[in-house]
Amino acid sequence: MELNIEHRPAAHCENGAISSILRHYGFDLSEPMIFGLASGLFFTHIPFVKMSGMPVTSFRTFPGVLFKRITKMLGIKTCTRRYLNKEHAMRQLDSLLMESQIPVGCVVGMYYLPYVPIEYRFHFNGHNITVIGKDQQTGLYTVLDTNATEKVTISSRDLVKVRFAKGGTYPLMGQMYWVTSVPDRLPDLRPLVFKAIHTTCSNMVSQPRFIRIVGTNGILYLSERIRHWEETMGKRRAGLNLAQLIRMLEEIGTGGAGFRFVYAAFLQEAAELTGVGELNEYSNRMTAIGDQWREFAYKASRIFKRREGENFTYDDLGDLLHSIGMQEEALFRELDSLAKNHIP
Repeated sequence: MELNIEHRPAAHCENGAISSILRHYGFDLSEPMIFGLASGLFFTHIPFVKMSGMPVTSFRTFPGVLFKRITKMLGIKTCTRRYLNKEHAMRQLDSLLMESQIPVGCVVGMYYLPYVPIEYRFHFNGHNITVIGKDQQTGLYTVLDTNATEKVTISSRDLVKVRFAKGGTYPLMGQMYWVTSVPDRLPDLRPLVFKAIHTTCSNMVSQPRFIRIVGTNGILYLSERIRHWEETMGKRRAGLNLAQLIRMLEEIGTGGAGFRFVYAAFLQEAAELTGVGELNEYSNRMTAIGDQWREFAYKASRIFKRREGENFTYDDLGDLLHSIGMQEEALFRELDSLAKNHIP
């Protein structure tokens, strides 16, 4: 049995999984619209929370939040479960697929996914896939993975392994989610767009300065810390921290620049949907900031690789981060004022 859901690559796995599930119920929303309505853009730098032994830097909300936010906003009822027993987790998955015949989102660890090339695997327990079928004879599950170019299959044994992966930041416990009921039609998205923009802006700039680890405060905090990495950690440890930051920027989900580009696309789509042309200007500004995040990743990679003839320093990275932080703070404050003027 396999549900008839078209495979579509996406920039970010959770957006892609949500899009696949919603399409099954006749709701075809773009990836940028899902990301924007769910207020997925965020930033946090948390030195005391470790991933692979190094501080966590994240450019989006916590995994699972997007699904909860977008479905609640659209009036869609859902269920999310975690399990202590692996057999129970797989039985419920089979029941939803074979008896209810609905798609199921699963949060998995990337390291043990058999269809992912070895060089791209790392211990990240936040990857989302959509399971849409099972072959009763072979026991293979059909999966939509936004990182793949087409539908893929995975054995029951491997699916258990990735659903209960232990490496990474937090245990998965077989987490999966699905839709239990949907409305006859979607609500008017235009007022929801401005409410979502206000939420994103608030998440990025509403914290007082002493809360240093989140929003644009977090970007400025990282700009301060990164200048002293070599002197406080030594060259090797500083390089490893820099490599971790580059990976969070460019490889996990869509990373720092990528999420800015997705949000810029949301603002552009929102301008067309609402008729508020000013949103296009903010879209262009967000795209330009995304380009600067890419510039940061480029310079950081050159420092890490120690290319001859290139003299980028940690101070250069700090300066660029400070500039990005100040630009994002100005953008989100101005965008918030615009959004609040259009909220009913």
